Amino acid sequence: MAIEVDSPAPTIAAPAAPPDTSADGVDLAGFGYQPVLHRKLGRYASFAAGFSFVSILTTIFQFFGLGYSFGGAAFFWTWPIVFAGQLLVALNFAELAARYPISGCIYQWSRRLGGEVVGWFAGWMMVIAQIVTAAAAAIALQVVLPSIWSGFQVVGADSALTSSSGAANAVLLGSVLLVITTVINVIGIDLMAKINSIGVTVEIAGVVAIVALFFTHTERGPGVVLQTDQAAPGPYWAAFLVSGLMAAYVMVGFDSAGELSEETKNPRTVAPRTILTALSVSALGGGLLLIGALMAAPSLSDGTLATDGLAYVLTSKLDSPAGKVLLGCVAVAIMVCTLAIQTAGSRLMFSMARDGKLPFAERLAAVHPRYGTPMLPAVVIGVLGIGLLVLNLGNAAIFATLASVCIVTLYLAYLLVTVPLLAARFKGWGRDNADAGLFNLGRSGIPVNLLAVVWGIAMAVNLIWPRAEVYTPKGGSWWMLWAAPLFVLIVVAVGIVVHRFVNAGPRRADLSEPAVVPA
Repeated sequence: MAIEVDSPAPTIAAPAAPPDTSADGVDLAGFGYQPVLHRKLGRYASFAAGFSFVSILTTIFQFFGLGYSFGGAAFFWTWPIVFAGQLLVALNFAELAARYPISGCIYQWSRRLGGEVVGWFAGWMMVIAQIVTAAAAAIALQVVLPSIWSGFQVVGADSALTSSSGAANAVLLGSVLLVITTVINVIGIDLMAKINSIGVTVEIAGVVAIVALFFTHTERGPGVVLQTDQAAPGPYWAAFLVSGLMAAYVMVGFDSAGELSEETKNPRTVAPRTILTALSVSALGGGLLLIGALMAAPSLSDGTLATDGLAYVLTSKLDSPAGKVLLGCVAVAIMVCTLAIQTAGSRLMFSMARDGKLPFAERLAAVHPRYGTPMLPAVVIGVLGIGLLVLNLGNAAIFATLASVCIVTLYLAYLLVTVPLLAARFKGWGRDNADAGLFNLGRSGIPVNLLAVVWGIAMAVNLIWPRAEVYTPKGGSWWMLWAAPLFVLIVVAVGIVVHRFVNAGPRRADLSEPAVVPA
């Protein structure tokens, strides 16, 4: 048999730091990396990182109308279907998190399984997705803040995201939020973890309160989830597929616990559990929110539920100071969601730069000796996120496109992990992974992995398909209709150029394949 030997140390030097002699530090050093990030995260903070990235209050408030406008009330069933598919992916990620507890997990897992090129493009696509996702999440403040206080509508009077003034105000609010999250990320993981944990606690309390409100103020029974009369015209299966994009937009980012492995205590045990817990708790809470909203909505047929979504149901049931408090919980959820996305993205960028796989790698890999954070990656993601918002100034239609293309890229990055993992399993990977106490799929690894790949391909095709009702619902240019495939092609093309540029520099240690020696 063969034994996997630790990869050689990277050539990008980390700042001098006291040797980490803890068990986790020694474990990381075994992969060839000097422990330089501050290991501050416990179980709840690790769970909070994944839960806040998914952020059901942020994303369901943002996209409920999309799902309902296409599938009617029966679009609810897309939620458990997407959860089942994403759980297949999460199970594979949990096993990898136990095997490779390293920051920048999507990149690290993919390159160890599929080689340097596959790993680099997985990391590249994930970084791009996280930058765009951070901008898309920050936009959601516009859905909530003007409903709490009209003073938050700084630009114009129409707060609807589809209006020109609403879109401009969304850019302003989103930019301010990205500045705040960048400062928090720069100051350190300790502050980020505290704010994120408090924010997630507020979000969970808000979910519980909103669900309780909906279920105690119902207008109809749970049988509403079988109604299709408000679905978009045409074959229902086609409308159902489009409505499923809402759940697909929501249930991503659960891998964030893996992205923060080097800042998590006992990551081989904690990260796999929190990956699965973050997804499962989000699925349960989100499902209750969806069915509760459908049961409590004043009307299913006047068109308001499709345009205003959960905010309409909430304000109609609790148009009082208490309702404002619950909307405040949603605003907190949006903040910690944006914070978690930016944190995960900065760790991925740091991980790739540490291996010399990005331009300006030495600067991007630098860790502040006091704060223990890769400061420049956080700043880069914040600046680029604000840049994306500013580019969309005055173009309300672009926001739906922005949300769609970033999720497509993220699903493709996931596939660049699950596909090489499946190939590795057929060659015997995982059969010797039953280390004491570590998460392991065992004999179910191949079928679970195979189903995860099939699921990922199906969802990527569903997301990328150039539907006019998704990408140009109010008309638009041809490039908006084809935005998703065009964006993917551009990301790949630019990635090829960047990859060649990086590899054209001084020869660096190839970390893509672990050495193998006879047992």
